[in-house]
Amino acid sequence: MDNPPSAPGRRVSHLPSLTPLRGIAAVWVVLYHYGVLYFPAMRPDRHTALLNKGYLAVDLFFLLSGFVMAHVYRETFSRQVDKRGYWAFLSARIARLYPLHLAVLGLFVALALAVCAVEYASGGPLSGIPVTGVRSLLALVANLFMLQGLHASTLSWNYAAWSISLEFMAYLAFPFVLAWVWRASPRTQALLALAMCTILAGLAWWTGDDFNQWDGPTTLLRCLPEFLLGTLLYRAYLSPARAALLSGDAVAIGLLAALLLTLHAKGPDLMAILLFAGLLMAVVSNRSRIGAWLNSSPLVWLGEVSYALYLIHGLVQHAASEVLSRGLHIQDRHALSSGTSLWLLALMLGTSLLLAAACYRWIEKPAQRYLRGALALRSGDPRRRSATLVAKPPPG
Repeated sequence: MDNPPSAPGRRVSHLPSLTPLRGIAAVWVVLYHYGVLYFPAMRPDRHTALLNKGYLAVDLFFLLSGFVMAHVYRETFSRQVDKRGYWAFLSARIARLYPLHLAVLGLFVALALAVCAVEYASGGPLSGIPVTGVRSLLALVANLFMLQGLHASTLSWNYAAWSISLEFMAYLAFPFVLAWVWRASPRTQALLALAMCTILAGLAWWTGDDFNQWDGPTTLLRCLPEFLLGTLLYRAYLSPARAALLSGDAVAIGLLAALLLTLHAKGPDLMAILLFAGLLMAVVSNRSRIGAWLNSSPLVWLGEVSYALYLIHGLVQHAASEVLSRGLHIQDRHALSSGTSLWLLALMLGTSLLLAAACYRWIEKPAQRYLRGALALRSGDPRRRSATLVAKPPPG
């Protein structure tokens, strides 16, 4: 999730604090995958439920994505959606999401083929990539068309990429939804926001307040309403009363404290998501100490590499599994002590950050510039080749 380029000749103002917020969310979900799911001996829940709730970072990504898309494209799609504008929007989204997704997918396939080759060289049977199931040919096709999020448990190569698939689906409808939302009356917009919250409340009731829904139809009920809710939050952000109310630190600190307490005490997932919405509004409006701290250089850098970190950490985890099981003959990670698990977690997190920085610099940004230019030429508007990113920040 990021800010795409604006229309040619139009400058889009920078939204502060959202890039660092995205970076913090990315690290949170990585720590959840590594420290809670991958190394069970660590048991952070004995001290706090903060890491165990890390799957909620995806919900924050979708709120952020809807908010930023509305900020950048509100003038383009506020009245109507024409063919050229729609294609330019999708071109920018494809250029943003697809190159790194494809590169990491290629690394997964290369690793799978390398493992097959090593097994064969060691005297094992000649095996290949299966036709169906996880990391199969069918899953590969689904990933190439960004459809893996429809059934991630059987269509994933890179399990984290399920949310990227859902985000792309949201993009397909976004211009038409934004045009309608922007023309709607304040009362209609408020009712629509209430409807989205009602859908999320229904999902909470249906799942027993478990928003860790990443497989099957429930993912649509989780992610798409949050994306639209983020769009509606941006509409509220434009209210003149918002700046006076949220520019100081008091509201941001209060919401952050409430959120951390909710997460620490294993409070309701739905409450955490609603607090995310309030915190998003507070930090993007903050012009005091909280904003200055969030926009420090290390956190801005973390936000810039967050998409690469989110995609690459699954590859690091998969590679670590191959090393542990085939190289060190450790089949059960429950057997690892908490100290060993912590050391390996730090090693995997450090490796993921280094690879994310490299992917951001050498794959993500160059491919994004090239592909955006190529798609812009195809659309018949060469002026778009010079369009540049003007704000940041998924995201998924």
